[in-house]
Amino acid sequence: MDKNHSTTKRDATTMAFSLALACLAIGTVGCDSSSSSSSGSGGRPGASGTGGMSATGGASGTGGMGGSASLADIVDTAVAAGTFKTLAAALTAADLVTTLKGTGPFTVFAPTDAAFAKLPAGTVDNLLKPENKAMLQAVLTYHVVAGKVLAADVVKLTKATTVQGQDVAITVTGTTVKVNDATVTAVDVLASNGVIHVIDTVLLPK
Repeated sequence: MDKNHSTTKRDATTMAFSLALACLAIGTVGCDSSSSSSSGSGGRPGASGTGGMSATGGASGTGGMGGSASLADIVDTAVAAGTFKTLAAALTAADLVTTLKGTGPFTVFAPTDAAFAKLPAGTVDNLLKPENKAMLQAVLTYHVVAGKVLAADVVKLTKATTVQGQDVAITVTGTTVKVNDATVTAVDVLASNGVIHVIDTVLLPK
C-alpha cells in the first residue's frame, strides 16, 4: 500500500475518533456521517468509526454495524476485541456470562486489560478466588446499567444507577467524559443486547 495513502487513512481515522468524542461531549445528534451511523444507531454520535475498539487496539468497526441481528452479544463482542481478557475471565469467575449474554438490553462501562493492570498488585487474583465471588459480582455489576444508553444520552446524565445498586457519577469536561474517576476512551460499541462504552479505569463500589 502507498505510504501516503496509509498516512492519510490513519489521519482520517484519528480525525473521525476525535470528532466522535467531540460530538459525545456536546451531545449533538446532528453530527455528520463521518462520526455517526444512519442504520442501527439512530444516527447517534460515535456509533460508527469509534467502534471504539479500533481506537483502543481491539476489533474495528463493531460500533457501526447495521441491525442488531448481525451483531454479537456483549460478552462475545468484548472477547472478540482482544483487549478485555481480564474482564472476560472475571465474568466467568463471577458466573455473569449467561446474564450478559441474555436479552438485556445492558449498557456496560468496560474496563480494558490495561485498566485492570492499574489496580494494586494481587487485587485481580484475589477477586478471582471462589471465596470472593460475591465481591467480584459486586464490582462487575457496578459497571452495568440496565437499558441501552448511547453516548448522546450518557452525556445528558449526571449519574446512573448500576445493576449493583449504587450510582456512578458522570461528568463532561470539554471533550472528556468520565464515569467516576474513569475516562471514557471509546463509545457506542454496539452489541445485539446492548452497548459497550470503553473506560480506562476499573470502577470500585463504595
